[in-house]
Amino acid sequence: MYVYDEYDRQILKERVAQFRHQTERALRGELEEHEFLPLRLQNGLYVQRFAPMLRMAIPYGMLRSRQLRRLAEVTRDFDKGYAHFTTRQNLQLNWPAVEDVPDVLEALSEVEMHANQTSGNCIRNTTTDQFAGVQKDEIVDPRPYCELIRQWSTYHPEFAFLPRKFKIAVNASPSTDRAAVQVHDIGLELHRNDAGELGFRVYVGGGLGRTPMVGPVIREFIPEQDMLTYLEAILRVYNRYGRRDNKFKARIKILVKATTPEKFAELVEAEWEQIRNTPTRLTPEAIEQMKGFFTEPDYEDLEDNPPALTEALSASKAFSNWHTRNVSEHKKPGYAIVTLTLKQTGVPTGDVSDRQLEAIADLADEYSFGEVRVTHEQNVVLADVRQDRLQELWEALRPLGFATANLGTLTDMICCPGGDFCALANAKSIPVAEAIQREFDDLDFLYDLGDIDLNISGCMNACGHHHVGNIGVLGVDKKGQEFYQISLGGSSRRDASVGKILGPSFAREDMPTVVKDIIQVYVDHRTEEETFLDTYRRIGMSPFKERVYA
Repeated sequence: MYVYDEYDRQILKERVAQFRHQTERALRGELEEHEFLPLRLQNGLYVQRFAPMLRMAIPYGMLRSRQLRRLAEVTRDFDKGYAHFTTRQNLQLNWPAVEDVPDVLEALSEVEMHANQTSGNCIRNTTTDQFAGVQKDEIVDPRPYCELIRQWSTYHPEFAFLPRKFKIAVNASPSTDRAAVQVHDIGLELHRNDAGELGFRVYVGGGLGRTPMVGPVIREFIPEQDMLTYLEAILRVYNRYGRRDNKFKARIKILVKATTPEKFAELVEAEWEQIRNTPTRLTPEAIEQMKGFFTEPDYEDLEDNPPALTEALSASKAFSNWHTRNVSEHKKPGYAIVTLTLKQTGVPTGDVSDRQLEAIADLADEYSFGEVRVTHEQNVVLADVRQDRLQELWEALRPLGFATANLGTLTDMICCPGGDFCALANAKSIPVAEAIQREFDDLDFLYDLGDIDLNISGCMNACGHHHVGNIGVLGVDKKGQEFYQISLGGSSRRDASVGKILGPSFAREDMPTVVKDIIQVYVDHRTEEETFLDTYRRIGMSPFKERVYA
């Protein structure tokens, strides 16, 4: 992981002091709310339905065990003892007092953490694949590039007040896309050109919210040394031409669509020609220096698939199920990637208590070189677990609620906090998620269904990414009553697509039955090798509509 130097620490120290002063002035009435608003937002502080909310940054999803313990402390000391992992690999406190936030930020700064630019019309937390650095088919480790983007974008004076919020994701796996690069404002995909040179395919103009879009490719290859100057060119074009008169049309996706991807690419290329050789251009030395922070841990020479593991898998169906769903292949023989699912029925998706955060820190120290990763799907990863300790780890996870063997299934859903917390929400999300989980509580049936992404959002802002769920659920308001609209056919993977609306919305109590009917159509029509998405794309919407509205 990247390690802060004195320059980094000084910046954080000054930022905390600055925000403490701004907060004190606001509390004394010396700053009007409209003046304090942009200041608090760029320090991660929202005002939600019942209380403030503080969003703490976890750059590209990486955490050390000591940072987890500090997060546990602030969750316990400044909140109600639990926090919430988000789809941007961040962590949110839902009940902090405004006057305490500077103290929280100071505590975070002591362990190289912050809440900088986790909100506001600026460049947000850059995200990537939670398996970065340990997956077999990776082109290169994308995390050094994410850190370079973080350092370049943080406090960038030109991009502090963009027309709208801005999100960047990076992927380096040729076989899959766990970073959802095609539904970001900018998506960067590492690959090599015909000459073997390393660079990026650049997607621009993806995004969800009120107008969901899959981002088009505007450049097939940009050399790695030109990454930051090309990003700067894109942001300059957006800053110049993006709409500021209407927040619903202010995202870069609207600009790309209005100008056409081809014309937008021309504007970016023209801008880039003016700045491509400025000091922002990366040198090979700068790239190698950053890569030096992301070295491999002290792996041992281990036997792959040891006999003891094979015996344990044969002896326990529960352990075997967990191993099949929650354990992934590692690039090093004898090691495995383990995903801890935060999707136990009865617990809000992504929620974690202070005690659980401390337990994860202990697990990281014991089993995974003291590091964890947060996932886009609101789970947690131990990336470097010895295969001969997998059963031991599984036994440790069970009493903590992290061993639910449902990764990738219908009940491993993405879900925003919804109307229970968010002032923008039209409807609650958490009770709907729990009702669906209880309806589908048979793991054998879930395994038979295969991988299905079910995503739930409480409003059109789409924090739950409902547009790209194979099954998407959107909370809507009907004359003061909570209803839910269903969409089908979305995907955030390499075959990215925006789901289509099934039809009129449903009452909350009907949702488990509606999802059950949708699943039954899939079961009735699928072929042996088809996923839910495959079947939907083959048979279309009509059979689902006929069954649900019969």
